Amino acid sequence: MAPKRAGAAPVSAPARHGRWYDDACGASLALELIGERWSLLIVREMLLGPRRFNELRGALPTLSAKVLTERLVALEASGIVRRIRMAPPASVQVYGLTEWGQGLEPVLLELVRWGLRAPGHDPALAFTPVALMLSLRALIDPVRAGALSLWVEFDIGTQKFAARLRGGELAIHPAGEGMSAPDLRFTAASASDFLPVFYGKRSLGEAVGKLKVGGDPALAGRFIDLFALPPKFRG
Repeated sequence: MAPKRAGAAPVSAPARHGRWYDDACGASLALELIGERWSLLIVREMLLGPRRFNELRGALPTLSAKVLTERLVALEASGIVRRIRMAPPASVQVYGLTEWGQGLEPVLLELVRWGLRAPGHDPALAFTPVALMLSLRALIDPVRAGALSLWVEFDIGTQKFAARLRGGELAIHPAGEGMSAPDLRFTAASASDFLPVFYGKRSLGEAVGKLKVGGDPALAGRFIDLFALPPKFRG
């Protein structure tokens, strides 16, 4: 359903530049706006589309409702997040990014690439479907992708995403009830089920029962080969 803007609601005053660091650098202001614990991960979960409050809680289960409410209020006051009332018949309130807030996507993608180079990265920790989708955007090899053009559907638990590969870039957005004729469809119960195949480079045969693939197996293998973890930082 197409969203429509909800009426304005009272929010706290925007953060004052210099409240933490007393520094005019744009980076210091950015940290004052999104540097509090959980803020950037909340933004991450909205990068592919608006989310309900309970969806954000479900994606970040160790985040309390109180802290989530506080962070959403602060992000809204700063102009990063907006509340949206979905059009009927849904008629529910969701939280989405403003155009300025959406500008954090390249920042997050670069953080993904940078963080994955850390020697202490633990892939066994919790991993959300949105985080998986953003990792694919961050780690695709545009040279290897070349002129390959595909529509790919990802069904991860209850979440569905449609991905368009074209010109070496992967555009991703939430999917509806299902694409009519994607070139490939990947289905798994959790985002973590993708990791051994996409980044551990295990074969699809080794993922039987966890990651299912619809479409040409050779094409699926070619698509999977477009993604690789960056080398660890050695010092």
